Amino acid sequence: MNVLLRVGTIVVLFALAAYSVAIITEQRKKVVSQFVLYVLTLGVIFDVIATTFMILGSTKGAFTLHGMLGYSALIAMFTDALLMWRIQRKAGFNAKVPEMLHLYSLLAYIWWIIAFLTGAVLVMIR
Repeated sequence: MNVLLRVGTIVVLFALAAYSVAIITEQRKKVVSQFVLYVLTLGVIFDVIATTFMILGSTKGAFTLHGMLGYSALIAMFTDALLMWRIQRKAGFNAKVPEMLHLYSLLAYIWWIIAFLTGAVLVMIR
């Protein structure tokens, strides 16, 4: 594995940790806390950095099945963060998360985990 892919792999683990902490906290408390917003946003930043490194380090190009899964999962998490920030702007910190956003957050996170795991499986079978 080349250096760019290694860096991307390490950074995506930070994204996994940030997303996991943010989404699990939101799912348990059902509020848009400052902690959730900042950690979720940090997860998106890590994810963008990791995706960039993985694209640059890939020998297969940017448009693979795993790439498409990863891009769609990144977009889903980015959208989740935007919607959470929108709720915070309207209702302030510690606002109750609407049920549809609460469900969307969980589904976006599960989709991201699926994309993450497909990448791990692809690395293991090579």
